[in-house]
Amino acid sequence: MSFDARQKIADLPAAVAAARRVQARGGKVVFTNGCFDLLHAGHVRYLGQARALGDFLILGLNSDASVRGLGKGDDRPLVPQAQRAEVVAGLLAVDLVVIFQEPTPLKLIEAIAPDVLVKGGDWPPQTIVGHELVLARGGRVLSIPLVEGLSTTNLARRVRTGG
Repeated sequence: MSFDARQKIADLPAAVAAARRVQARGGKVVFTNGCFDLLHAGHVRYLGQARALGDFLILGLNSDASVRGLGKGDDRPLVPQAQRAEVVAGLLAVDLVVIFQEPTPLKLIEAIAPDVLVKGGDWPPQTIVGHELVLARGGRVLSIPLVEGLSTTNLARRVRTGG
């Protein structure tokens, strides 16, 4: 039996339908987002913790154009969006991946209406895009602590400098 992670990559209407099915049976939908350019252990731990907060984790993935708009560097993303989406979709913790073109995932959050909104510890809850919408619906907004020393920026720097 083979597994194809690409089956877990969806467009927004499919993600909304999946979220409604989970919520209709009383489950909690968790949403997070990011670039996930060079996947590392910090990402894996973070996504596992995010998934533990509910029954279904939807990951909004920044498109290549969206990553470039974040000012992370001229060479970012290092990995094209289709490959980044497939890698994160291959993780057990992630139930669905949606690529978004906009600078922020607000459109996704509005449409998906998650019960729990999560970002990494460098984002205080009151600064997380969409926090007002989730809180207004009675949901939770959380910031999960980062793993010290693990970041894509640090990893890319080490690769570039050879150390």
